[in-house]
Amino acid sequence: MNRERQLAQTFVALSDTYAAEFDPLRLFLRLVHACTDLLDADAAAVMIGDARGSLKTMATTDEEAAFIELLQVQTGQGPCMECYRTARPVAVADIATEYARWPKLVGVMLESGYGSLQAIPMQLHDRPIGVLTLLRGNTGRLPDSDVHLAQALADSATLGLMHWSTEPTRGDDVITRVQSVIAAKATLDIAKGMLAQHADVSVAEAARLLHAYVSRRRLRLADTAHALVARELDLSEVAEGQRLPGAP
Repeated sequence: MNRERQLAQTFVALSDTYAAEFDPLRLFLRLVHACTDLLDADAAAVMIGDARGSLKTMATTDEEAAFIELLQVQTGQGPCMECYRTARPVAVADIATEYARWPKLVGVMLESGYGSLQAIPMQLHDRPIGVLTLLRGNTGRLPDSDVHLAQALADSATLGLMHWSTEPTRGDDVITRVQSVIAAKATLDIAKGMLAQHADVSVAEAARLLHAYVSRRRLRLADTAHALVARELDLSEVAEGQRLPGAP
């Protein structure tokens, strides 16, 4: 597939808010994977601001514990929080040079094999929503063309989040929907933990099983996670994916 067609399909996927299986968690997953497919980025994550102004991780291209820790150390400070507070892109071309500012982040990034970071603001009508984070193994700034494209992808996903209802968006709807997404992600994390324990696999593998299950059945990720936590869906049914021939 050529780049132009891939770009077109990506923007359609990020704006298709009327699909029966649409839910914001899948929207953010599409966004982060689109970034690593289309941009000079090795990993990506979406972090959303909660009511207290802290950042909560919504979707990542890497479910490993080290990567999650890398994001968690930025919930109160770091380039992602700076991007969220200023609503401006923040580039860190060589994380090793920022030890005095963010010592813990520098340590975790270097241990995880990342040398540079680009934070892209997500906002709606000047209201900050969250941050799209792009990480690279190499040092150096992300090309300007990739920064502009990343901003366009982030803007498209933000609009998708706010417009998935047919009702016009009011100011208080923004807060309500953001908090709803954060609650849905918390439920998803619990569901992954339950599945990991049940199937005796890592949380990353549990996430893969869950994503494969909802994809095969064209279900909403948020609804499926809720059903698992509420014991309305048998964990064994989702775990069966690890034994299916050719399972994704």
